[in-house]
Amino acid sequence: MFRALFVLLSLAVPATAGDISLLPPIDCDLDRPCYIQQYVDHDPSDAASDFMCAGLTYDGHKGTDFALPDRTDISRGVDVLASASGTVKGLRDGMADTGYSDTTADAVKNRECGNGVVLQHADGWETQYCHMRKGSINVHKGQTIEAGDVLGQVGMSGRAQFPHVHLSVRRDGRVIDPFDPDGNITCGMPEDKTLWAAAIPYRAGGIISIGTSTAIPDFATIRAGTVPQATAEGDALVIWGYLFGTRKSDVLRLSLRGPDGPIVSRDILIKRQQAQVFRAIGKKRHAARWPAGNYAGSALLLRGGKEIDRKVLSFNLR
Repeated sequence: MFRALFVLLSLAVPATAGDISLLPPIDCDLDRPCYIQQYVDHDPSDAASDFMCAGLTYDGHKGTDFALPDRTDISRGVDVLASASGTVKGLRDGMADTGYSDTTADAVKNRECGNGVVLQHADGWETQYCHMRKGSINVHKGQTIEAGDVLGQVGMSGRAQFPHVHLSVRRDGRVIDPFDPDGNITCGMPEDKTLWAAAIPYRAGGIISIGTSTAIPDFATIRAGTVPQATAEGDALVIWGYLFGTRKSDVLRLSLRGPDGPIVSRDILIKRQQAQVFRAIGKKRHAARWPAGNYAGSALLLRGGKEIDRKVLSFNLR
């Protein structure tokens, strides 16, 4: 565990009397393999800022996005869980998990949430769960739900560009950030009053996944989780890193070793802030095949010279 990887929020205590207590809405470890891609936007202007005064959000974002590493996890099936006990106020199912693009924009207009569920709770609280997998919703309107009950599964329906469940929390119709319910932004200090029943880590960017291939992959293939792995007969050996929440001047350090020693290593400067990005390096094959044996790769994400995340892999070529 890398302490610099995240800021641990203390065990949540209610901000005021009558506040709701929430569980995470996804049945997946939020340290790995899942992660929070975006938080509620606290900036009232056309800029954007999350509750830590960082850029893990976008203008007007009204919820928290709990993400899967890639699209193959949709078919594996990851449950969406009720964050609190309540009653099903409304739902929608039947929208395809195509993700959002120019070609799907008209189809999802006014249905940006995609397949989703709204739960009504006591004291004017509501939670809404969006972008769920087509055909997975297993609750009905008016049904009583307990905290932790399965509502359906994570998908990519509606206005979603990556697989995730978007959780919106509202009280009397007003959007509430569960990480900062009183709205008093502290810009770097852990909140002692959140709506979470237990601590949830804040990861200020990181490495979603790394892999190898025989050529520089395209971004769509990485996001889909379908990059072909390296082979002994491949024209090149490539190592790639898939990142989230990068900032200008971050450095991604990629390296790859084989049975005969180092193959390739490089520090790659990230030139601008991006929600998701990938980088790759490689070396062309000059012999009949790559040597048989054990290979190892690593990806380190550095910010201000300090390591904030690391991933390693090993594989064998025969």
